[in-house]
Amino acid sequence: MSTTETPQSVALPESPGVSARRAWAAVGVILIGEIMDLLDSLVTTIAGPTITRDMGGSQEFIQWLAAGYTIAMAAGLLIGGRLGDKYGRKNLFLVGLAGFTATSLVSALATNPETLITARILQGLLGALMVPQALGIIRSVFPPDKVAMAFGVTGPAMALSGVAGPIVAGWLVDADYFGWGWRMIFAVNVPIGGLALLAGFAVLPRSTRQKDLRIDVVGALIAAAGMAAVIFSLVQGRELGWPWWVFVLLAAGVGALAGFVRYQVQRAAKGLSTLITPSLFGKKAFVSGLSVGILFFSVMMGGALLFSLFFQLGLGMSPLKSGLATIAQAAGMLLGFGFSQALGMARRTMFLGFAAVAAGLLAALGTIAVQDDPVNAWWLSPALAVVGIGSGLAIAPFFDIVLSGVDEAETGSAAGTLSSAQQVGNALGASVLGTVFFSVLDGERGHGASAFTTAASTGLLVAVAFVAGAALCTLWLPERAVRHVEV
Repeated sequence: MSTTETPQSVALPESPGVSARRAWAAVGVILIGEIMDLLDSLVTTIAGPTITRDMGGSQEFIQWLAAGYTIAMAAGLLIGGRLGDKYGRKNLFLVGLAGFTATSLVSALATNPETLITARILQGLLGALMVPQALGIIRSVFPPDKVAMAFGVTGPAMALSGVAGPIVAGWLVDADYFGWGWRMIFAVNVPIGGLALLAGFAVLPRSTRQKDLRIDVVGALIAAAGMAAVIFSLVQGRELGWPWWVFVLLAAGVGALAGFVRYQVQRAAKGLSTLITPSLFGKKAFVSGLSVGILFFSVMMGGALLFSLFFQLGLGMSPLKSGLATIAQAAGMLLGFGFSQALGMARRTMFLGFAAVAAGLLAALGTIAVQDDPVNAWWLSPALAVVGIGSGLAIAPFFDIVLSGVDEAETGSAAGTLSSAQQVGNALGASVLGTVFFSVLDGERGHGASAFTTAASTGLLVAVAFVAGAALCTLWLPERAVRHVEV
């Protein structure tokens, strides 16, 4: 399953009478929604430079296209699963799907950066309503002995979509269907989402509602405000010249996130519902897992943005060629997932993955440094393949190992929080590595090929530091997964 799914709303099967045909149709609808969400988290890393050239806007606009979506998704995931419990998973899935489709249309029709970024933020929030419902719906339409089969289909489908995402985005931008150019990456969601919505009304089962469930809306707002303050400071600070109040806002954001944890503890002490089980923050494995997730997924999203900027702005590649240039990394990730099965779901597999990612990033840096200008992007393929293999090795055991360090009753909350941490990492990576790239670029004389090479190389060094930090935090995780949890 997608790592953005939160199992905190999982219940026993509610629709034992659902036919096999209808059950698989429900899986198809869910997959469409999940793939739309996954692709929209990736497409702007490829299309961002083209969107900026067409629409105007600052360099930070490219960062916000990715960071705005993912930070909204992270904030929404904290509450999305609980809303499904209260109002019904089918209802929330369809509301999220309808809203996601509508905001895709708004994104396609946007005429200025402000409208597009606002639409992207709303997409992330609505995706956070849709995605957490998937796991519970699948469990409700299949008997217990068939659930694993359904998950066995959805996992590879999502993985293949992740591989194809950048290529499809580049193809749609370059093809310029109907003269829409980059707008097609959003417009294509409208007919697909509309058909999925109609099918969802017909095939998704009704789910029970916990009408008396109280939801911690205040806690969700505190967390969202804290995350937004941190990301805003990191993205806009450079353009604003790093005034003193940006650092105050950054500190306030960190303080708000710390306050969110304290607020959850206080609510739990009063017997009130919480978004995160407070006892998790006393678990060394969980806190370490959060740190690993934020640092490593920062490299995943930030690295994708970094290479896209280098390929398109620095080397003048088209969006399609830029997407194709990273196919080695995507293919390597699939190989890494396969290798992890042979090596086992153990901490040493994660260490090996981190080492491979760091080696691949350093190899990419070396390849850029030794080649004469202009750099041939295709020579980076071996290094990117190593990065992909390492990513697969590190990610495959991650969730199971972290969840092995928490109690059974805490598993749902822990998995949902780790999924939010993944999105926080995505937003942080786009913010930090994008800011490093443009800051170094602005410091170089002119924007020639050597300036882009220096900017990309510096960003890669920061990415390696993030990977090293993730590897260090892994020392406090359990040695291996002791049980398997679908996430």
